[in-house]
Amino acid sequence: MATVSGVELWQWRLAARQQAIEADVPVAEVDWLLQDIAGLDRLALRFDLFKDRRAIDLRIALSELNQLWQQRLQQRVPIQYLAGTTPWRQFSLTVSPAVLIPRPETESLIDLAIAATQPNLSLRDGQWVDLGTGSGAIALGLAATFPNAVVHAVDTSAEALAIAQTNARQMGFESQIQFHQGSWFQPLEPPGQLLSGVVSNPPYIPSAWLPDLQPEVTLHEPHLALDGGTDGLDCIRELVTTAPAYLISGGVWLIEMMAGQSAAVVELLQAQGHYRDIQVHPDLAGIARFALAYRV
Repeated sequence: MATVSGVELWQWRLAARQQAIEADVPVAEVDWLLQDIAGLDRLALRFDLFKDRRAIDLRIALSELNQLWQQRLQQRVPIQYLAGTTPWRQFSLTVSPAVLIPRPETESLIDLAIAATQPNLSLRDGQWVDLGTGSGAIALGLAATFPNAVVHAVDTSAEALAIAQTNARQMGFESQIQFHQGSWFQPLEPPGQLLSGVVSNPPYIPSAWLPDLQPEVTLHEPHLALDGGTDGLDCIRELVTTAPAYLISGGVWLIEMMAGQSAAVVELLQAQGHYRDIQVHPDLAGIARFALAYRV
């Protein structure tokens, strides 16, 4: 812990906001970092209510805070990695460069899972799997929403699973979520039609596109969680093909995809032959972002 005066922190904030403007970084990220490092709320920051305080406790020294901010400006390190946390639904999740930063649009997967189980509420008490769990965000969302369900969280990365387990422990869901290291359904072998739902935010970006993404993504987020192969559909094909062996009849298949992929994903589901009621749903921006189907 370190202590600074309100005036010192106010002066740092003024300088940091100007630097953000010059570096074309969202100014709001200054306050995002201060909320985490200094424990200040939005109201105090918005109206400079902290300026006259004699002492403000920081998690790190002001010099270290400045070093973090310079990493954001000069190396384009995502603010979430610098703070080590990110908000997602009702959670404050631990994140690191070992995991993809959970996006706000991905929160809709949980809402879609709720809607998808409305016709058959018993699905909510079954077994669900979050494939490619990363930080564990989707698994946590499912566990919180379906308290009687058993949730499996699968990832190939041991480092990612460690982060997911930390989040589950911090949020009180460690006993409800089972963690498995491996590729997609492989650690759940042998197959059996036991799952009520399969949910995933798989890698779906075409390989050739990766170098042209924002530097925050290209330089710092794990490519394992981004690279979907030549056309971006490699992982989605795998999930379409293999899920029927694990889903119960009427079970939910639900994924996130990239803009422009919906027609191809629907075609894959139709051609597989074991899905019905295939649907495409938009994100909050109106982009076709999610594919939903039921096991025949």
